Order: sequence, then structure tokens, then C-alpha cells
Amino acid sequence: MDGGPYIGYLRACFSSERTKEYRMAKLSATISPKEPSQPAVRKTLKAGVLYFSLTFTTGFLLGIIRTLWVVPCVGVRVAELMEAPIMFVAIILAARWVVRYLSFPLTLTPLLGVGLIGLGLLLVAELTVVFWGRRLTITEYLASRDPVAGTVYLLMLAAFA
Repeated sequence: MDGGPYIGYLRACFSSERTKEYRMAKLSATISPKEPSQPAVRKTLKAGVLYFSLTFTTGFLLGIIRTLWVVPCVGVRVAELMEAPIMFVAIILAARWVVRYLSFPLTLTPLLGVGLIGLGLLLVAELTVVFWGRRLTITEYLASRDPVAGTVYLLMLAAFA
């Protein structure tokens, strides 16, 4: 038995050019990366700004405390090294809160996007204070950093991202 007229009809349907184009379009859509949807990009930006705002505010307040009360007692290096673990905990708490508050997906790409947006905003704020607030060039700023505390600061920036 050859299957009758229905087999011939099915062969004609699946061998048509239209079906081949549909299959190729479907295959290319699964292979090529998709553009992120507008709400996902907006949510990532919102989370990055919120993450930056929380950590920058915490760092700003800790910086005032460090400069006014801790540095005169123990010096710049020790004060900055004392501040680092507190800031690390603040970074972790802010990141966890932002993810929970915005119901953010726990996948690497969106979370890395949030961290990089926050890091970019933090570097803009830091360089704005350095250039306009302290009137330093970038080389003067890097030369003024303590080698030990500066290394810890760079590690904290990496942890922030």
C-alpha cells in the first residue's frame, strides 16, 4: 500500500517553497540573537540607576564619616581599609535588594548589565568630583592614591560591577 492520495498531498505541502522559506526563517530566528525588548532594557536601566544610587549614597555618607572622624585618628590608609569591608557589605545588600525589589531575573546577562550601568554611573560621578571638585588631572588623582588602599578600591569597583 502506498498511502493513498493523502501521502501525495502531505509531500506536496512539505516540499513547497513557502514551507521551506518558513522553516529557514524559523531556523534563523532561533540561531540569531534576538533584540532585547524595550521593557527589558528599561528595567535594566532602572535597576542600574537604583543600584548606583543606593551604593553611591552609602559611600558618600561613609566618606564623610571617614574624612571627618576616622582619618584624623588613624590616617588615610587605615581609614580607607576600614571602610572597604563596610562598603562591600553595602554593595551586596544593595544588589540583593534591587534584584528582589524589581523582580529581576537571576541570569548572568541582565545582572551584569545592571552592574555595568551602576559602575559607569559611579565612574562618571567619581571623575566629576576629581576633575571639578578637587581640580585634579587623572594622573594627579592616580598619583595621590595610596598604593594599598588604591588596589583595594579597584577590587571594590570590580565587586561593584
